[in-house]
Amino acid sequence: MTDFTGPLATFDHALSTATTPDAPFDALLKLTQETIGVKLFTFMTADMTTELAQRSYTSHPEDYPVSGTKPITYDRWFETVHKDRQSFVANTLADIASVFPDHELIGRLGCGSVINLPVVLGDTLVGTVNMLHEEHHYTPERVAQAKAWLSVPAKAAYLASRALQATA
Repeated sequence: MTDFTGPLATFDHALSTATTPDAPFDALLKLTQETIGVKLFTFMTADMTTELAQRSYTSHPEDYPVSGTKPITYDRWFETVHKDRQSFVANTLADIASVFPDHELIGRLGCGSVINLPVVLGDTLVGTVNMLHEEHHYTPERVAQAKAWLSVPAKAAYLASRALQATA
């Protein structure tokens, strides 16, 4: 079994010393890179009152900028992530294309697999951690690792980022 205490300790230190709203997500990105691997990483918030999603963090600001909102679409992705509170996983670009209209850009970035990890607080979906990599990267073992090692840090990063936004 792989020892993740090093990356988790690094995440904890980075979160403890964060001074900007992006810093907690920078730390979460690094933890993700060191544990399950990721080429493209974003965090989307979900506001179910307004039914809008917004990208609040991105590893690729030119391709996936942090700006604007988009309506939440009620489809199989929504059922999996919001209703069932499970990670959505697709391991080929064709599977991604069946749900995400930006599949061509995803492919151009060298990605063909995705995990969308739900972040739930107070029994409400507040966002998703979106991890993309090359096709077939997110094996069942990596999906289990994502849930085990990133669920609590994702909640911590979200809360820390919001707290830092409020003081900015």
